[in-house]
Amino acid sequence: MTGVSPDGPRDSGRFGQPGRPLRRSSFLVGFGFGLGLLLAYAAFLAVRNAASVLVLIFIALFLAVGLHPAVARLHRWGLPRWLAVTTVVLVVLLLFCGGLVALVPPLVTQSTEFVDELPRYVDELRRNQTVNDLVDRFGVMERLEGLANAQTAGRAVGGLLGGARLIFGTLFSVLTVLVLTIYFLAGFEQIKRLGYALVPASRRERVQLIGDEILDKVGAYMVGALAIAVLAGVSTFAFALIVGLAYPFALAVVVAICDLIPQIGATLGAVIVSLVGFATSLQIGIACVVFFVVYQQLENYLLYPKVMRRSVQVNDVSAIVAALLGVALFGVIGALVAIPAVAAVQLIMREVVFPRQQRR
Repeated sequence: MTGVSPDGPRDSGRFGQPGRPLRRSSFLVGFGFGLGLLLAYAAFLAVRNAASVLVLIFIALFLAVGLHPAVARLHRWGLPRWLAVTTVVLVVLLLFCGGLVALVPPLVTQSTEFVDELPRYVDELRRNQTVNDLVDRFGVMERLEGLANAQTAGRAVGGLLGGARLIFGTLFSVLTVLVLTIYFLAGFEQIKRLGYALVPASRRERVQLIGDEILDKVGAYMVGALAIAVLAGVSTFAFALIVGLAYPFALAVVVAICDLIPQIGATLGAVIVSLVGFATSLQIGIACVVFFVVYQQLENYLLYPKVMRRSVQVNDVSAIVAALLGVALFGVIGALVAIPAVAAVQLIMREVVFPRQQRR
């Protein structure tokens, strides 16, 4: 079927003749520019309003990228992909539940002990003459009676409701990340193929090679970070057993979890365990400080550089700068993804930017 136009006959498709292109005018250019600004502002509002959900999606995707090498290895060993994904997810869930089992009972036990001992502490304070003098001098009892009104009670109820909202919100976030991670793991290859299909065919092979290398580096970084964290936890557990610290397994789990945070995590775990040591006795507290000072020197200058240099090939200066910028921009999440992000940037610079600069 053909049609006649001022420019001559043209083929007509199923939906009729294509029209002539619109003439460029100042009105159309201004209208298009304004519409682009409105769309950009609408996109900004959408991203801002969905920031919390996008963060959960990003965490789940990062976890899926890190866990995918384990799924791929199990699949190469002969397991069906669904069984490999199920095995990896179950192992992660068991580790997570083991950490909760290690942390929650000591917390509940010590909180109960504190509540039981609270009347004795109050009675001892009341018998202390110095404390009584301070109470009389600064009018502490009158201030407490003034604070004990309906407004204070309402604030207390609001605080309880806020705490309950925080707990349920955290549980919802954890379950969301878990479900999304399972979905991303199950459809990881399809997601990769879809992403690579968006690249022009002339560049698709090179983009696929670079993209697979970046994904491998992210997975290698997570494996290396987990190995270092497990080693820190095992060392803390052995030390706690030797010096006689209470709840050694729980303290080891705390140190292992904190050690996953680059740069500051190991120090945070050391401070927690040292405080528990000083609460036990002065000698044990000093021993904790000495142990963590020695261990962190070994980890920072021997274990961490060797593992990370082999897995992601990022030098120490870049790792420190990236971790600091990641913490400043995105908090703990930024610290976790900073080093693999630097590894990806270095790979793109080395394979794409530098060769292009040499050809100019």
